[in-house]
Amino acid sequence: MHYISLLFVDLKNLFYFCTKRELYFTMKFGNLIKERRALLGLTQQDLSDYTGLSVRIIKSIEADKGNPSLNTLEKIAETLGLEIVMRVKIINE
Repeated sequence: MHYISLLFVDLKNLFYFCTKRELYFTMKFGNLIKERRALLGLTQQDLSDYTGLSVRIIKSIEADKGNPSLNTLEKIAETLGLEIVMRVKIINE
């Protein structure tokens, strides 16, 4: 069975978020992005301007309705002072 874990880390404030899901599950991280953006006092428009992504994409991701690429998530994470760490683990059954 294959598992993937996604870890968001804010090294400046020692904040981290880790979730583990089976690979075929949708990983929900929109709320984390929304909360982090609000904590930094940024609007969706601000995040759009800083990342070069459209506001529509930001809204979609925060609502967990989008299917963003890793590149898109990296732009958002970098802007919000987060780091994305992905680990794929194969578990023998």
